[in-house]
Amino acid sequence: MNKSDLIDAMAADAGISKAAAKAALDSLTSNVTNSLKKGDKVALVGWGTWSVSKRAARTGRNPQTGKEIQIAAKNVVKFKAGAGLSDSVN
Repeated sequence: MNKSDLIDAMAADAGISKAAAKAALDSLTSNVTNSLKKGDKVALVGWGTWSVSKRAARTGRNPQTGKEIQIAAKNVVKFKAGAGLSDSVN
């Protein structure tokens, strides 16, 4: 399922226009993104939790040449599925 398929499904399920469903989805994604940028967690009970984790700088190796390279530190987004989501897919 891609973004447009999700918008179509949301519009059909909620009985709203596709434009309203797109606005709702865009609002969700922007609010989750903004919260994660601030370092906050976003938890939807029964569905899952997004969080930001810091990955330290490290030394890696180019597999083609074997040469060592420096990999910069960065923040990564993690998602942990909630019990409700896990149960529904199993």
